[in-house]
Amino acid sequence: MSGSTKFSAIDLMDGFYQILMREADVPLTADSTPSGMLWEWLVMSQGLKNAPATFNRMVSNLLWPYRDFVPSYFDDIFIHSRAAVGMTDVEMHLQHLGQVFEVMRENKLYANLKKCIFCAPGIPVLGSYVSTEGDQKQLRQWLGLAAYVHHYSKNFAATIRPLSQLLKADAAWPWRPEHQTAFDAVKTSLSTAPVLMLPNHSKAFHMVCDASDFAIGCALMQFDDEGRERVVSYQSRQLKPAERNYSVHDKELLAMPYALIKFRVYLLGEQTFAVYTDHALLRTAK
Repeated sequence: MSGSTKFSAIDLMDGFYQILMREADVPLTADSTPSGMLWEWLVMSQGLKNAPATFNRMVSNLLWPYRDFVPSYFDDIFIHSRAAVGMTDVEMHLQHLGQVFEVMRENKLYANLKKCIFCAPGIPVLGSYVSTEGDQKQLRQWLGLAAYVHHYSKNFAATIRPLSQLLKADAAWPWRPEHQTAFDAVKTSLSTAPVLMLPNHSKAFHMVCDASDFAIGCALMQFDDEGRERVVSYQSRQLKPAERNYSVHDKELLAMPYALIKFRVYLLGEQTFAVYTDHALLRTAK
């Protein structure tokens, strides 16, 4: 679906019931009632061992000639199109829809119109939302990769906040300028390697901690041989919903244990190290 700009989704009504049972197999589906009557299924019923595979194979085989623009999953059929030479994306999409409808007409497949979406800029697909801007699954995978290497990116949690808001279950999916700005900023941050210092355990470490309304962050630092302050590692995360209700004092304080946990592999065994904060009230904290 990558690169497509028009999408449709077709839901087949009562999918299994659209396949007739082979006449010789009809008696095998008989159910008895308390009154002693036998009822037989003339169509493929729910619960038969091979029913899902049979139905999925039937739909896949019928749409195989159009697999480049018509993927399917059981009773869900998805059509995606883009502009072609001499045709707009809408014209191309209507042509694709016509081909799918012809297959359905020839094979007597019926759609549930209440669940169908036609010629839209985006559609729900197997729990995700696919559109010209991508989908939540792709964004979650990309952010997961970015988070894995974010130790070298300053203020990472604050930078990705507009993107992480799109991953909420009830979030809409409008890709706005602020999302593109955050996306570009993360890419730039990850592709521009900062000049980090390798940890030197013969020198003292110090940490710088800070907090905002929606994130906490910290940096582990040392002075090099020339007396310049250098960064060893960055760490940050977004605040949880409950933590956003903390006072400024508590948010700033929360950044300290977070830093100690994240940098413990460097600090274990160190006799002394300093913690710097821009919150004056924490200077006397005990």
